[in-house]
Amino acid sequence: MTEPTAAPGAADDLAARIAALMPRAKADLAELVAMPSVADARQYPPEHCRRAAEWVAAAFADAGLEDVHLAETPDGSHAVIGHRPPPPGAPTVLLYSHYDVQPPLDDEAWHSPPFELAERDGRWYGRGAADCKGNIVMHLTALRALGDDLPVGLKLVVEGSEEQGTGGLEAYVPGHADELRADALLICDTGNAAVGVPTATTSLRGLANVVVTVSTLAGDVHSGMFGGPAPDALAALIRILDSLRDPDGGTRVQGLDADGGWPGVGYDEQQFRADAGVLDGVRLTGSGTVADRLWARPAVTVLGIDCPPVVGSAAAVPARARARVSLRVPPGTDAAAAADALTAHLRAAAPWGARVEVEREGTGSPFRAATDGPAYVALDRAMREAYGTPIAYLGQGGSIPLCNVLASTFPDAELILMGVEEPRCLIHAPNESVDPTEIERMALVEALFLRHYPGVAKG
Repeated sequence: MTEPTAAPGAADDLAARIAALMPRAKADLAELVAMPSVADARQYPPEHCRRAAEWVAAAFADAGLEDVHLAETPDGSHAVIGHRPPPPGAPTVLLYSHYDVQPPLDDEAWHSPPFELAERDGRWYGRGAADCKGNIVMHLTALRALGDDLPVGLKLVVEGSEEQGTGGLEAYVPGHADELRADALLICDTGNAAVGVPTATTSLRGLANVVVTVSTLAGDVHSGMFGGPAPDALAALIRILDSLRDPDGGTRVQGLDADGGWPGVGYDEQQFRADAGVLDGVRLTGSGTVADRLWARPAVTVLGIDCPPVVGSAAAVPARARARVSLRVPPGTDAAAAADALTAHLRAAAPWGARVEVEREGTGSPFRAATDGPAYVALDRAMREAYGTPIAYLGQGGSIPLCNVLASTFPDAELILMGVEEPRCLIHAPNESVDPTEIERMALVEALFLRHYPGVAKG
């Protein structure tokens, strides 16, 4: 161990240790962000992911874990695996995160280079600064603060293809259950409702992604000679995509319930507008509360379209166009059934007899956590000590398919979703950032949880 041993004591002892570790946390995050670990060989060389995985393995080994190694998963990505045995009779906690990141998208939209950590207005900017390298640093900071004062066993898994949704770790887990088995699983790929509001996510939407291709002609034809009667594939695709929404913009896929309600803590509409960066005068889409639309109903997004670009486009009627469509699926809806409904809807909406092909990229089931076990009692205590307020429970519009795999593989374990990714982080968008105070206080939450959990579990 490189950090001094922490003696059992009050929360302010750990808080002081973590505060002293924050310069190291920033340096760690800067190193990680500098690695463009996008797990898509079509966009970035795979060696960037390999280098990030090796960095993570070395860092956790230095923080006291044993047998830290890279395990190849069925999609070819590498997960970082490690452990530390529990004291006699103590429970084991699994720590999860991922080192792969989303591509930066539009480099010109970034106010600083996406793969260089930059500080502005008290926040740290860079791709992966929050999702999910900030959570890796949170784990490391908590473990360094605890040193040898660790009253639980630990398991570690940091995956390398979460953002691509190719399911490497999901396929790996069932065959390696003993390697990852734990009493409580800290899935650190979410975050608080806002900076300073301690939160656990209890509900996740599932996911069904497809690529729809529309064909109308044998090839592009001159718009002057044939435009008018010649069916335009791009126009057909636009009509198909438009059919997925009601006039008010709410998602409407034939065969799916789009009227669900969220029973928990809400999401203030003005706060949502600010968090999402909705422009003045632009209305939110759909009906019902923001929480209903975000956590309890399906939501369709057109992620990308292949068609002629504006610059360089010709005076021609497009013969073919395609789009990548994402459908978020709320708890209570089967993801495979949602994919079936989306596929049938896209085909039925084709105008003019246009030919439609739908390729399924994959599905992920929605998830709902049980919150009545000892791990949640320990987490609430830790959050009260770190933030001064009790834990809040919220839904999450995103998807983490791994949660369902872990829940089915370890049915007696408690799953906790938490982390540093509050709304202002703008994960998956240009100018992603993290508030360093969230890394600091969530590291404190994790360290306190690891101290409290054994006593609560025995009680």
